[in-house]
Amino acid sequence: MLGVAFLLLAASAPAGAQSVQGSLPQVDVVDEAVSATGRLNLGTPSETGSRLGLTPRETPGSVTIVDRATIDARGAQDTQEILRAVPGITAHNAPGNVGVSYRGFGTGSISQLFNGINVQYSIAARPVDSWIYDRVEVLGGPSSFLFGSGAVGGSINYITKLAQRADFTEGQLRFGTDKLAEASIGLNRRVAGDGGAGSHYFRIDANARDADSWTDGTGSRSAQIATSLLSDFGSGFTHTLAYEYQKETVDRPYWGTPVLNPAIGTLTVDPGIRFKNYNSADGLYEQEVQWLRSMAEWRVNDALQLRNTFYAYDALRDYRNVETYRYNAFNTAVIRSGALLQRHDQRLVGDRIEGIYRGQLGGMRSDWSFGLDYSVNKQTRFPKSGSGTVSTVDPYSFTTGNFFQETGLAPGFSPDRDNKTTTTAVYLENRTALVPTVNLVTALRHERIELDLTNRRAVTAANPASFSRSYDPTTGRIGIVWDVAPGANLYAQYATAADPPSGVLTTASFADVRNNSELTTGRQVEVGSKVDFWERKGNATLALYSIERKNIATQDPNNSALTVLVGEQSAKGVELAVGLQPTPRWSIQANATYVDAQYDRFNQGGVSLAGKTPNNTPSTVANLWMSYAFTPSVEGSVGLRYVGQVYADAANTLVWPSYTLVDLALSWQINKSVALIGRVRNATDKLYAANVASDTQVYLGPPRTADLTLRVAF
Repeated sequence: MLGVAFLLLAASAPAGAQSVQGSLPQVDVVDEAVSATGRLNLGTPSETGSRLGLTPRETPGSVTIVDRATIDARGAQDTQEILRAVPGITAHNAPGNVGVSYRGFGTGSISQLFNGINVQYSIAARPVDSWIYDRVEVLGGPSSFLFGSGAVGGSINYITKLAQRADFTEGQLRFGTDKLAEASIGLNRRVAGDGGAGSHYFRIDANARDADSWTDGTGSRSAQIATSLLSDFGSGFTHTLAYEYQKETVDRPYWGTPVLNPAIGTLTVDPGIRFKNYNSADGLYEQEVQWLRSMAEWRVNDALQLRNTFYAYDALRDYRNVETYRYNAFNTAVIRSGALLQRHDQRLVGDRIEGIYRGQLGGMRSDWSFGLDYSVNKQTRFPKSGSGTVSTVDPYSFTTGNFFQETGLAPGFSPDRDNKTTTTAVYLENRTALVPTVNLVTALRHERIELDLTNRRAVTAANPASFSRSYDPTTGRIGIVWDVAPGANLYAQYATAADPPSGVLTTASFADVRNNSELTTGRQVEVGSKVDFWERKGNATLALYSIERKNIATQDPNNSALTVLVGEQSAKGVELAVGLQPTPRWSIQANATYVDAQYDRFNQGGVSLAGKTPNNTPSTVANLWMSYAFTPSVEGSVGLRYVGQVYADAANTLVWPSYTLVDLALSWQINKSVALIGRVRNATDKLYAANVASDTQVYLGPPRTADLTLRVAF
C-alpha cells in the first residue's frame, strides 16, 4: 500500500527538516482577515481551485470560499443552505434526486467532493448539518483536471473540521418551529506534548438534530460526528487521522405536490394542499455514512513537501416510498403511484500521493504540484418497484396505508447489479512567473477508468452476466493572471473536462455502457477580474464564460430505442460578486449571475430540443446580504434571494415563475463567549418550487420558519 510505503519513507526524514505548520500545500496569505459578511474572501488559500494552494485572487478562474464565519453569520443549517452563498448555484434536497444547478449544468455534470475526494454519486451529497464543516469551496466550470471526470459545470468541495494546534471549546443549542431541537458541541485539545515535536491534538465535533416538518407526518432525526487526531512527530513530519460518522432517518419523506390541471403555461398548485403529504404512512429514507482518512505530510525542506492520503468510504441508503402524485383531469382527486423499495450499498477505497516543489525555471519562480491517485468504487443497488396506481385519494382529506399493505410489494432486498469503477490518475500542475506581475498557470490530468458491471439477476440479451468498458480521458487547464495594479488583476483561462454521457458511472446500466463508448468532452473559455476598490473597503469579482459539452448521449433520430453520442449542450454567462465594509458596523455582500443555457443538439421522444433550455435551470440568480451593528453587541441582518423562472418540460412550454425569499436575523453578543441569535427564514411565507420534477409534480420549498440559537465559544 502506498500509504504504508510513505510512512516508512517519512520516518527517515532528516533531522534538520522543519515542522509543517498546516496542511499541504503551504502558501503565503496575501489578504487580511475578512468580515463574515463584508469583503469577499479572496485571500485564503483554496484546496479546490488549485492543488498549488493558490488563493482565489491568484487563480485564473472563479473560486468561492464560504468559510466558517460566513456559515455562522448566515445561520446556514446544512450544506445546501451553505451553497446559497455561491454565485449562481441553486439546490434542492428532494430525497431521491438531490439536485444542483450551476453554470447551466445539472448534478451529473457537477463534481461534489468531500475533502477533495470524489464519491461519484450525486445522492451522496444529501444535505448534512453544517456543524461538522469548516468551509465549502466551489470552482466554476470544467475542473476534471483537478478531481477527475464529472466536472463540466464545476466542483463543490465540502471540507470537514480537523484538529488544530490550540485548545478551545464551542457549542450551540437551536430550537425552532416544527419542534426543531438541535445540540452541537466542538472540543479541541492538546492531549500530549508541550507544543513541539511529540505533541498530539485531538478534536471532536458532534451534532444531533430532531425535528418534524412543515409537511404532514414528516419527521427527521440526524446525528454527525467528526473526530481527528493531529500528531507532530518532528523532522517536518505530521500525521492526521480523521473519522466521520453520519446517520439520518426521515419518516414519511415529502416527495412533492401535484400541479393543477390543465398544465399549460405557468404551473400552479392549490395552496390548500401546500402542507399535504401523499407518501405512505410508513414511508422512509435512511442513510448511514462513514469516512476514514489517514493523512501523512512531510516537509522535506523549504522547497519540497509530500503528502499521502489514504481514504475509505462506506454508505448504506434505504428507500421505502410512494413517490409520484398527479391530479385527475378535474382536480378532484390525487392519483398516487411510483412505489419504490430500494437500497444503495456503496464502498470507496483509495490512496493519493502528491507533492509540491517550489523552485525556479529559467530564473523565474516556478511552483509544481504532482500526484498519483488510485481508487476502487463499488456500488450495488437493490431496486424493487410497483407498477401502476397505488391509490386515488381526496386531495384534502385522506389517509394512506403502510407501504407493503398498499403496494403489494414484499419486504426484502434483491440485488440488481454491481458497478465497480477502478480509477488510476496522474496529474501535474504548474505556476510560473513570466514577469513579476504575470503568472502562467497550467494543469494536466490523465485517467484510466475501468468500469465493470456484474449482473445479479436473470441473464438476458439486454442484461448479460457481465460487461466491461474502459475510458482514458486527458483534461487540462491553461490560464494567465495579470496583476495590472496593486489589488487588481485580469485573468483568462481555457479548461477542459470529461463526464459520463448519461448519469454517473457508479449507477450506469448495461445499456449505458454498451451504447456509450466514450465520455463527454467539455471545454470552457473564461475571462474575468478581481479587484479592490474604495480604499480597500470593497472588493469585487467579475467572470464571463462560455462552456460547451459535446458527445452527450441523445436519442437516435432513426431508432428511439438507441442512443448515440452526438448530443451537444452549451452555456454562456456572466457572474458578478461584490463585498463592501463601508464602516466597522455596516457590511454588505451581493452577487448576481446570468446564464444562457441550451441544448445545441439533442433529441428526446423523437423531437429535437435544439435551442431549448434544460429543466430546472434559471437564467438569473441574485443574492444580497446586509448586516448592521446597532450597538457593539446587537446586530441585525437581512438576506434577499432571487431565483428566475425555470422550465418544467423539455419543450419549454411549462414554467414555474421566479421568486424572491427574505431572511431576517437579530443577534445579541451577551458577553465574549455567549451569543443569542434569532432568525426568521422565508419571512414573507413565499410559496415556491425548489425543484420542478415534471409537468405534473413540483417539490415545494419550506414556508416561513423561525429558530433561536444559543452559541458559546471559549
